[in-house]
Amino acid sequence: MTTTLIVLAHPAQTSFNAAWARATEAACRAEGDEVLWSDLYQLGFDPAERAAHYAEEIVTEPYDVLKTQEAASKTGNLPAVITEEVEKLRQADRIVFHFPVWWFAPPAILKGWCERVLANGGLHDTSNRFDTGHFRNKPVLFCVTTGSKASESAHNGKEGDIQMLLWPLAYTLRYLGFDVLVPRIVHGVHGYHKGAAKEDLETRLQNEIEGHRETIARFATLPKISFNADSEFDRAGTLSPGAPSHSHFIRHDP
Repeated sequence: MTTTLIVLAHPAQTSFNAAWARATEAACRAEGDEVLWSDLYQLGFDPAERAAHYAEEIVTEPYDVLKTQEAASKTGNLPAVITEEVEKLRQADRIVFHFPVWWFAPPAILKGWCERVLANGGLHDTSNRFDTGHFRNKPVLFCVTTGSKASESAHNGKEGDIQMLLWPLAYTLRYLGFDVLVPRIVHGVHGYHKGAAKEDLETRLQNEIEGHRETIARFATLPKISFNADSEFDRAGTLSPGAPSHSHFIRHDP
C-alpha cells in the first residue's frame, strides 16, 4: 500500500487549490492508498523560525538556526509540530503539494514550512544531501495555480517563466534527495472572471478535477525535472566543463 502525503498551502477551504487537494485524496484512496494531510493554514502552522520554538538549553548563544536545529534533531527536542511533520515525510512514499503562486513564489507559509520542517541535522547534513539525500527515490509533485494566463507564464511571458519561479522550491526538495516531478499547473485562476470567461474557467477547473484521478494513477510514470548529478560538479562546487545545464539557475555562461 502506498502512503501519500498531501501538503496544502491555501487559506480558503472553498478554493480550487483545496478542491484539487481533495481530488488528490479521493484518487489515492480509490487506489487503496493511505493518505496523510498537512493543511498548513488549518494547522495554524507558524512559518517563522525563531529561538522561542526551542527549549532554552537547546538554543545556541548567539542564536544560530542551523546549530539549534541540529542540536534539537539529535537530542529529540524538535518542537512537537515539527516532529509530527517530519514523521509524515518519513512515512510517505510520495508527496503532493497544492498551492497558488503569489507574488512570483509559493505562499510564505510553505517557505516557512520548509525552513522549519526540513531541519538541519535531522533531514539533511553535509553528508546526506542531493544524490545522497535521505529522501532519494521518493517522488514529489507540485499542483500549482497561477492568476496569470499560460502565455504570460511562459518562458517569454511578462509574468515570468513559471518553471523558473518554481525552481527554488524544487531544488530545496532536490537537496534532500527527492525526485521532483514536472509540475501540474492550472493558469488564470482568480475571482475576477465574468460571463463567458468565468464559465470557461469553471469548465477548465472541473476538467482538471475529473482528470486528476488519471494523473495520480500514472504517478510512477510522470516525467521528472532534470538536475545535475553530484559528479557533474568540480571540487569547488562549480559545474564541470562538458556537463549539461538543466536550468538557467546553474549554467556555464554568466
